[in-house]
Amino acid sequence: MAGDEDWREQRRRAVHAHAEAESRARAVEQAAAAELVHRFAADATARGLRPERLRVTSYDGRHRYRTGLTGWYVDRGRSRAVDTRGNFYLLTVPNSLRALLFGAVCPPVPPPLVVGRGGRDGESLPLTELLDRRLDAGDDWP
Repeated sequence: MAGDEDWREQRRRAVHAHAEAESRARAVEQAAAAELVHRFAADATARGLRPERLRVTSYDGRHRYRTGLTGWYVDRGRSRAVDTRGNFYLLTVPNSLRALLFGAVCPPVPPPLVVGRGGRDGESLPLTELLDRRLDAGDDWP
């Protein structure tokens, strides 16, 4: 009996240590990505890129809603953006009659260092490359 309890306690500690290590690694990655996004906002402003009013799309893709956000779309699908303060957004929200009438609220999210990692289509792109492409395109972004 005591051997089983020792084994369970060791497993519990190992799982806990693994979870803490993963949490620390995720925090470091998010901090590095947040710095890239802040730098992008500063560079976009310095280069004179015109920010625009950002809109969000419903999950099913049928509706586009106004937001109170101003910034730059960073992907051609207009599903990711950076606001003028350097916050990162995923621009999808649930369907909502209220959002149609009054606009949608879209909170910022921690940016990933690799955009699209783990996605179904297998296409992923380092955040630095995505942001550099957007800066290089200037105001000619589609």
